Amino acid sequence: MRRVSRSLPDLSIRQLEYLVAVSESPNWATAAADVGVSASALSQGLAELERRVGVPLFDREGRRRVLRPGAWEVLAHARQVVALTGDLADWADRTRTGRGGALRVGMIDAAAVGHFPEVLRSFRTGHSELEFRLRVAPSAQLLDELESGELDFIVCVEPIEPRRGVVLRHLLTEDLAVFTPEGRPLGSPASWGPWVLFASGSHTRAVIDGALRDLGAPSEIVAESNQPEVLRAMVGLGVGWTVLPVVQAGSEMGDGRVIASRRLCTATREGSAASPAAGMLEEQLRA
Repeated sequence: MRRVSRSLPDLSIRQLEYLVAVSESPNWATAAADVGVSASALSQGLAELERRVGVPLFDREGRRRVLRPGAWEVLAHARQVVALTGDLADWADRTRTGRGGALRVGMIDAAAVGHFPEVLRSFRTGHSELEFRLRVAPSAQLLDELESGELDFIVCVEPIEPRRGVVLRHLLTEDLAVFTPEGRPLGSPASWGPWVLFASGSHTRAVIDGALRDLGAPSEIVAESNQPEVLRAMVGLGVGWTVLPVVQAGSEMGDGRVIASRRLCTATREGSAASPAAGMLEEQLRA
């Protein structure tokens, strides 16, 4: 007989879905519409969730109700459960109907455009029965959408801190190099800059900042963008220096000086029902 060591709240997946919807919607009316219930049914469901968890989840700000800081742990659990339940439902539907189903893939631009465009083209051609959807976005956004169940499989820059409910597998390591405006010699790191770099808060920017700091390079930042083509254009205009993955620099920028590297990883949700299509795509990426 299984021994239960503590009393567990009797939560419903529907209530957890309500909580996720409220966290992602601008107001309760929109959240209610998104999950297909009335605003009063949404309110009653969330009140019952609070009762069963035994912890207040919302504060009132005038007529609005907002998530309390202490509710984020419950929200993280809700996101994971709702995403995993969706995975199971998709798997069951594919098994029952024999359909190819859908594969929702997210990749950073360096992976989709620089490293693996031919792999993606070959995969889509070889799996015409599969509804293949590709989203290109920064790593942090892809990880958020993977956690919430909007994506099934992603290729991202390895995050600095582990992400709850996400399984990461190293895919490749790529070089990051310094590139200068035309006519500006590299010289010593103490003379480098000013900089046009990836946006602060991004995983790649954290790697770049650490490398420049270790080299003793000045940290004057004059512009930021998460789009490599924008950074290349600003370097071409003489606005500043940049650091880019070599695969995204282009031959017109020369060789650059490698100062660091970043790890690209594949990622899936921990405990999700296995997707054969995602497994086949990962095999092709690694090959």
